[in-house]
Amino acid sequence: MRKQSKVFGVRCSGFGVPNLESGIRNLGWLLPLLLAGCGTKDTPPQAYTPSIKSITTKTGIEMVLIPAGELTMGDESGEEDEKPAHKVQISAFYMDKFEVTQKAYKALMGKSPAKFEGDDRPVERASWTFAAKYCNMRSLKEGLKPCYNPETFECDFSADGYRLPTEAEWEYACRAGTATRFSFGGDSSKLAEFAWFKANAANATHPVGQKPPNPWGLCDMHGNVAEWCHDHYGESHYAKAEGKDPKGPPSGEDRVLRGGSWRDSAGSCRSSARRGEAPGLADVCFGYEAYGFRCVRKAPVQPAR
Repeated sequence: MRKQSKVFGVRCSGFGVPNLESGIRNLGWLLPLLLAGCGTKDTPPQAYTPSIKSITTKTGIEMVLIPAGELTMGDESGEEDEKPAHKVQISAFYMDKFEVTQKAYKALMGKSPAKFEGDDRPVERASWTFAAKYCNMRSLKEGLKPCYNPETFECDFSADGYRLPTEAEWEYACRAGTATRFSFGGDSSKLAEFAWFKANAANATHPVGQKPPNPWGLCDMHGNVAEWCHDHYGESHYAKAEGKDPKGPPSGEDRVLRGGSWRDSAGSCRSSARRGEAPGLADVCFGYEAYGFRCVRKAPVQPAR
């Protein structure tokens, strides 16, 4: 059984009054302050919620501006590959509000490989390699510089085109300022309200955006399809991860998947949960009907919050 994350408590604040008469006279404004200063030990830390800014790209995809900031990545109470939890700084970037849909994929790639057909459903059974190719096609369509070398798939992070998110960017965007197991809190019994996963998905994907977004306006970050990240998967990589815009190991057999899917239990849909998969296996095999992706691109430099 997976261990649960620690919960942070809030202590009550005390207020003194010089005498009973002044205390009664000031009760009208003291009481709201007293109530605001109190809480239970199960109260999670309040998420930082910026004013959500979004754009619609030339190819008609809605993207959300993810602000620069700091993330405690990983979970000391999670699986071994989520440790050690460590602080990292993340630069601002744009991220697709929704997982890439079959309609969007077909518009650039000609056809969809998805098992669960539907224009508004996320594309799945697309390997990491084809996700990267889609990023390049989307960049070219919009007159941007592609990030991926078409032969080696090495990434030029200085390019202004589209790419897959790094693992750190993905977790930062998923957490959306929270420190709990999920972006909506620590109680996995509420997951069905926010995500499609094994308990409620009826063994299939669902149209994107049917569940409430996270505090930063991103939909389906928990469940529906697990999402490819740019990084190579390294089980013990967190012990030597960089502190500023970290990336995965320079090489490896597998690429990272994040977010859990329609076939996963709640534990695999946590913000910090990780897995790795071979990037180029045949699209119809090995559970690829549970794998999708979303894209990111550079944003104007912003100061960290």
